[in-house]
Amino acid sequence: MLKVITIHPEHPEPELIKHAADALCQGKLVSFPTETVYGLGANALDEDAVARIFIAKGRPAEDPLIVHIAHASWMTRVSRSIPPVAWQLAEEYWPGPLTLILPKLSVVPDLVTAGRDSVGVRVPAHPVALALLKASGILVAAPSANRFGHTSPTCASHVLNDLGDRIDVLVDGGETNIGIESTVLDLTGSEPTILRPGGVTREQLISTLGSVSIMNDVSYAGPQISPGLLAHHYSPRAELIYFYGLLAQTALTVIRKKIEEEISRGRRVGLLMVEEDLRHFTGLPVQEFSLGKESDLWQAAHRLYAGMRALDDQNVDVILARDLGEHGPGLAIRDRLRRAAKKVLP
Repeated sequence: MLKVITIHPEHPEPELIKHAADALCQGKLVSFPTETVYGLGANALDEDAVARIFIAKGRPAEDPLIVHIAHASWMTRVSRSIPPVAWQLAEEYWPGPLTLILPKLSVVPDLVTAGRDSVGVRVPAHPVALALLKASGILVAAPSANRFGHTSPTCASHVLNDLGDRIDVLVDGGETNIGIESTVLDLTGSEPTILRPGGVTREQLISTLGSVSIMNDVSYAGPQISPGLLAHHYSPRAELIYFYGLLAQTALTVIRKKIEEEISRGRRVGLLMVEEDLRHFTGLPVQEFSLGKESDLWQAAHRLYAGMRALDDQNVDVILARDLGEHGPGLAIRDRLRRAAKKVLP
């Protein structure tokens, strides 16, 4: 039976943390907040516990998990031949939303890494997650705490809706701060390569390293080197249509025509847009969710998944969203919308 533990998000009570930490050490599944999204954690070195993650989520075995650690020094518990750049990045960005892909030690089960010889690792920047890792003393493998392919959870109620009958413990620490997943940076090749954009921006990494490459393929088949690379991911129940490659004013004109077309077909339309865009559709019979002001893409990222779920809760048939550029968190927003979309227009 699921046990829900409501905890202070900034000053987690040690006795409550102990309950969740003990559950992890016993091979149970524990959902907990990170600064990005809610994770579904298990002891990373307990293959049976890790297998329960895949069963609970309905996650394919070729999609690897990220190992969460309490301190950068714990990298040596999962990785061999750690390059100097990893320590540099850890010093700069940990705790924080950056996952590093490193050569793995054999102690890490193949199920965690989709059978590959590399492993993703990060130190989360959330008081609850850090307290849980320190109290348990173990490495915690944790993908997002949702049904596979569905929109990632940014609060405890999202986890309950998706996995309430499939997990052992839910640590409720309120809303997550960033709202999208970590950036995944591959350090196993000749040059640091962004596999998944996220909470640390490309511009930040270039500032630190001088240059980084980015994997342009939206997906590839076979065992994945990183989570979040499958072509379809993060999707709401409603059909999401993503408008990409248009200037803002042109996009808004095309979207208005699409709204009218969908309404004429008897479909309920939801708009997932910034405030400035929503003003163009005042008076139309649509459901709206504001991502905030276009000048604050961090707020848009924070509200993105919550918006998808809110519009689903309003039983819309189709959600319309447009591209917000690639500067800062815009690149991560673009990645999530592209993968969540059933259609990309024009």
